[in-house]
Amino acid sequence: MSNSPENFDWDKFESQGFGAGYSKEEKAEMEKMYDDTLTTVQEQEVVTGTVVGITDRDVILNIGFKSDGLVPVSEFRDMPDLKPGDQVEVFIEDQEDPNGQLILSRKKAKIVSAWARIYDALENDNVLEGIVKRRTKGGLIMDIHGVEAFLPGSQIDVKPIRDFDVFVGKKMEVKVVKINAAFDNVVVSHKVLIEKDLEQQRAAILNNLEKGQVLEGVIKNMTNFGVFIDLGGVDGLLHITDISWGRINHPEEVLQLDQKVQIVVLDFDEDKKRISLGMKQLTPHPWDALPAEIEVGSRVKGKIVNVADYGAFLELMPGVEGLIHVSEMSWSQHLRNPQDFIKQGDEVEAVVLTLDREERKMSLGIKQLTEDPWTKEDVITKYAVGTKHTGIVRNLTNFGLFLELEEGVDGLVHVSDLSWTKKIKHPSEFVKVGENLDVVVLELDVANRRLALGHKQLEENPWDTFESVFNVGSVHKATVLEKSDRGATLELPYGIEGFSFPKGLQKEDGSQVEAGESLEFKVTEFSKDDRKIILSHTATHSEVDAARTARATKKAAPAGEKKDKAPKVQKEAENKSTLGDLDALSALKEQMLENEKEAGVKKLEAAAAKKAKDSNEGEASDEENNA
Repeated sequence: MSNSPENFDWDKFESQGFGAGYSKEEKAEMEKMYDDTLTTVQEQEVVTGTVVGITDRDVILNIGFKSDGLVPVSEFRDMPDLKPGDQVEVFIEDQEDPNGQLILSRKKAKIVSAWARIYDALENDNVLEGIVKRRTKGGLIMDIHGVEAFLPGSQIDVKPIRDFDVFVGKKMEVKVVKINAAFDNVVVSHKVLIEKDLEQQRAAILNNLEKGQVLEGVIKNMTNFGVFIDLGGVDGLLHITDISWGRINHPEEVLQLDQKVQIVVLDFDEDKKRISLGMKQLTPHPWDALPAEIEVGSRVKGKIVNVADYGAFLELMPGVEGLIHVSEMSWSQHLRNPQDFIKQGDEVEAVVLTLDREERKMSLGIKQLTEDPWTKEDVITKYAVGTKHTGIVRNLTNFGLFLELEEGVDGLVHVSDLSWTKKIKHPSEFVKVGENLDVVVLELDVANRRLALGHKQLEENPWDTFESVFNVGSVHKATVLEKSDRGATLELPYGIEGFSFPKGLQKEDGSQVEAGESLEFKVTEFSKDDRKIILSHTATHSEVDAARTARATKKAAPAGEKKDKAPKVQKEAENKSTLGDLDALSALKEQMLENEKEAGVKKLEAAAAKKAKDSNEGEASDEENNA
């Protein structure tokens, strides 16, 4: 008897009762045959089923279980040609629901199967195909057999992608690079597939690369220092200075992303795979096209393309520039910031000072467009000795100050020529940079471009008058300005200063004169040429003491001393005559000195009044200007 189910003896089974006509061995064999017709299924696993029927709502599948299972027809939308007899994979959700129905899911079967493929692809480095569903932050979301995977923007292509939307809805092959099982996250890459394809291209390009070779590439990225160009799998850098012969601030001024350009290989490093490219080298150098009529002395026009601390660069034509040094911007000898004269973008005219076509260098000047003030015909008469001028203080030094009378014409005012009366240690005590100062020309040297100027010479020398006012032996009230080990500086009338040595600072009571005190001082030395007055307070009381001592000595002489009467009378007459003459001469001298002193005082007072008047008028003028 055959063991196949088709040869089962139903008559024998029905007439003798279930199993009555079978031996134990036959029963066991029949039970085994029955079990083989029904598949033992486990929930939450994927099995293969056969389509046995299709309705409007469900697809009926036989998986070899005791009952058929139903799957919603919506899960077969991707199989419009589905028909009975087709085999499909399904997921067993439930062996028997409350209605006794076997519940199956093709959708879940696809997901389980997809995860199995994904893990297998990661382990065996297999390529998977998926569809880009949508764009997301930082990349794309792909559907790989029902599982969503993340494709980062940096892994889409070897070149930067600026528009992700163009990939939505398209099929794309990828490789799995990472799986996070805890969160069911999958990260894939399309770039790795491209890179493998490009490896051979890179090797071929690098092997055939030569300096001077002209290639075509596509701009894939732009930076402020240059652009990166795709040469067909290998990137090269086109530096901003090699884009154009002229100056550009950013590559985007002349180039665009994805633009095809022709470039020349300037240099490359096989080990580091660095390729330096050039674009301007494919065109003639602009210096070769510089007109022959441009030579030293020519006037040229251009645009300022760069301003540095030492000067500015004038572009005559793209790639042809000349340097205007700051010293050639103005006839003034005081170097300033070039920004004070010129700004980037200015259109200016200049004169060619030097020109070297071989070295491609040119120096230019702006001040040469105007006449040198020292070569003007009227400079000798304009700044003749004794002429008065007003200038601007440009610089201060320890020995004096430099005054600019006009652009390019400076003069030196020595510190000793600032004031007749005050001893100025540094010009900053008298004037500040940028202020105006009235001067008179003391010396003129046109050949060496030198002017010696003076400020105090605008007024008469008061020391001619001081000689009669502060004569030796005269006493004046003075204030001690400052005191040191060397002595004390004194302030005398009319703003003049004097000096007293330490030995002249002793008071009558033995104490020392201190700073700030106002006392009487006697002139002990006067020098008009050196403008020096030496005084002493000690001398004012020491002579009084000497006179007192002399009178006391005279009174103490012995009385009743006998002498020859006749000679005594003669001596008295002689003494009387001599002393009378001396008294008359002394009185006359004192009267003359007093007259000179009064005249000097009046002269000084008149000078002081005039100075005060000029000062008041100056202040009034300043107030009027301010108003």
